[in-house]
Amino acid sequence: MPLTTTGELVGRATAKRSAVASFNIITLEHIEAVVTGAESVNTPVVLQVSENAVTYRHGRLLPLARAAVAAAEQAAVPVALHLDHVQSDTLLRQAADAGFGSVMYDAARLPYADNLAATRAAVDWAHAQGLWVEAELGEIGGKAGRPALDAHAPGARTDPDQARAFVADSGVDALAVAIGTTHAMTTRTATLDHALLKRLAATLDVPLVLHGSSGLPDDELAAAVTGGIAKVNVGTALNLAMTGAIREFLTAHPEAADSRGYLTAGREAMSRTVAAIIRTLTTP
Repeated sequence: MPLTTTGELVGRATAKRSAVASFNIITLEHIEAVVTGAESVNTPVVLQVSENAVTYRHGRLLPLARAAVAAAEQAAVPVALHLDHVQSDTLLRQAADAGFGSVMYDAARLPYADNLAATRAAVDWAHAQGLWVEAELGEIGGKAGRPALDAHAPGARTDPDQARAFVADSGVDALAVAIGTTHAMTTRTATLDHALLKRLAATLDVPLVLHGSSGLPDDELAAAVTGGIAKVNVGTALNLAMTGAIREFLTAHPEAADSRGYLTAGREAMSRTVAAIIRTLTTP
């Protein structure tokens, strides 16, 4: 199936008051697991490559991106490719030629005025290339290399009035909002500020994105979609599934030397996780 775009999938989801699941990929096994999981529930999906994943892959974007594009083109469901948490302008400018239809430009670490100026410049460039742009306002936390800030600390949450001005002045197509989640959570114990989400959804005229979704239990995920979230980012949940399955396989087979055995177990566990999360997001 031809590669689609994040903007198109989010637009469809918004019209249906649903949400698109967007999964961070690191290895070929991640790519295959996400596509297989989405196919199993016959639902479109977004493959995300973060700047951290590019760094892990020796700073080279194309090998993983080309694998993702090839998988998308052979998938039985629509698949989009999204470049996530981009801070490097050099990386940003590789997006369009690598097959990405969208980017999340992340200047949220900067003071408001600097965040706005950097994001506006990124949007101007990206829109000229036909790219859909997501940005972040507020402090979601949990990203490597950033000062730790509790998701419930004063000033961490996205302010609706500031967000309205930021969206208007930056020209972004979607906004990731800080409403109680944290990146890289390994327990599903986070709770959302649903009253704030309601205010943000009523205030903003662009789709809202939820980062740090691996830390939410199913009922909170479903409530986020009902409250107006249109794109849900998931990363750590896949890594937990993969690592847990590999540990279990190697404990049961300590003699194992062929990586295909434990990688198969990891890939299948991730695929089941993908299908379960998509069902949570799309079941009325």
